[in-house]
Amino acid sequence: MHANLYDILMPDAADRDASVVLTTEQGTVWTRGDIADLTGRIAALLRISGIEPGDRVAAQVEKSAEAVCLYLACLKAGLVYVPLNTAYTNAELAHFLSDAEPKVFIGGSDAVPSPPASSVAKTYVLRPDGSGSLTERARALAPLERAVPRETDDLAALLYTSGTTGRSKGAMITHGNLIFTAMALAAAWEIDDADVLLHALPIFHAHGLFIALNTALLAGASMQFLARFTIDAVVDRLPRSTLFMGVPTFYARMIADARVDERLCRNVRLFISGSAPLSVPTCEAFRSRTGQDILERYAMTETIVITTNPVHGSRVPGTVGYALAGVTVRVIDEAGHERPRGEIGEIALRGPNVFKGYWRLPEITASEFTADGSFKTGDLGRMDADGRLTIVGRNKDLIITGGYNVYPGEVEAVLARLDGVADCAVIGLPHADFGEGVVAVIERRPDYEGLTQEGVVAALSRDLARYKLPKAVVVVDSLPRNALGKIQKTELRRVHAALLQDGSGLPVPGRP
Repeated sequence: MHANLYDILMPDAADRDASVVLTTEQGTVWTRGDIADLTGRIAALLRISGIEPGDRVAAQVEKSAEAVCLYLACLKAGLVYVPLNTAYTNAELAHFLSDAEPKVFIGGSDAVPSPPASSVAKTYVLRPDGSGSLTERARALAPLERAVPRETDDLAALLYTSGTTGRSKGAMITHGNLIFTAMALAAAWEIDDADVLLHALPIFHAHGLFIALNTALLAGASMQFLARFTIDAVVDRLPRSTLFMGVPTFYARMIADARVDERLCRNVRLFISGSAPLSVPTCEAFRSRTGQDILERYAMTETIVITTNPVHGSRVPGTVGYALAGVTVRVIDEAGHERPRGEIGEIALRGPNVFKGYWRLPEITASEFTADGSFKTGDLGRMDADGRLTIVGRNKDLIITGGYNVYPGEVEAVLARLDGVADCAVIGLPHADFGEGVVAVIERRPDYEGLTQEGVVAALSRDLARYKLPKAVVVVDSLPRNALGKIQKTELRRVHAALLQDGSGLPVPGRP
């Protein structure tokens, strides 16, 4: 089927050229005509840079309206867009360029080093203010008139996973994946051209690029386009917005600011959260402060969005809602058989949102699918009788202590309710006696000194079985997070690896 995502997001419609697509923090207004014009010119530049449809274009640039045009230009020219986190070091950059073998690399400043990959034929610069050789050369060209025909199974983007379990892998995302997801989300969340999205997410990640940007473009919504999340900018623009998409860290910062209240949020019809688990206390505190329930959804790079809580109806804190229309979600055992409702197993799914596989890793790709073609997410969850899904942790995060299974999410849910806990992570560490011991790492609230190991364990013991209680409690000022605020448990396990190796494991002596 012929289907270039660009034609879906930016269809030819002269009567819509004057409609506002985004407004920057500096107040610059970009209409649909402005976006289409610069997109066409960048697409023309890319096509004369010695690359063909299907070739990769890697970009490590700051968020800007021009960066949006670069992304759309890659789609229009039939190229594969490879967005890279702006925080990556040169050494990390070398891995991604060597693996993706892009023909063109766009960096964010004149100081960008020469790309180490021999495949790179052209290098351009796109600065945060939109200037640089990319836009300067593109503006001298006539726009590419028509989008290059693509099939639904052709690659649109190559996104690298966070690499928390080893070397990052390139997830191959197709035009069909992105068309389906944008259409399904616009319908599920009832987004249309009357909406204004406050966009504060980075656009090198699926959340900000595919879920937020693509859906807004497809629906004809306009965007308040922030270069990054700052509480002052969000407070200033919330009254002029109807939608907000964020990560749990955003909501925690909003709750901590007294200006965020019911009056400030009165025009926002939908607050959406994803990219990391949203704690029940954060949900409750936000509802108490603003009178609004956050809508949590479940997604991952390889599948974009999987489930969502409903716009109308109950949004149960701690759950991620129901399968997106057109997606089949199951909870399975190790043999790939569906587990009974209410029992914990691995979450697996089938649908048009599931990626094509990992870039140049056919064996790893095959291992991630069941015999019937369902993608195994690596997440553990349970499904209620009515199909509502709750995530309890990652397969790799499962803790087996003294022969008992402990799901970190269950312990974290209780921890999050304790006074003084801003955020928390539960990990398993080697223990001489139990094999693994439960360890709680707590990020305390500022200026709160009342958290002690003994007090935390005593409080948890009221709600949890003894074998689930931490063998150690570590209190820190901040937890390690990635660019979207997701806690990096791999780093916690590395830093605290020797904590229980002598078997002392206070404060829970004896066997579970």
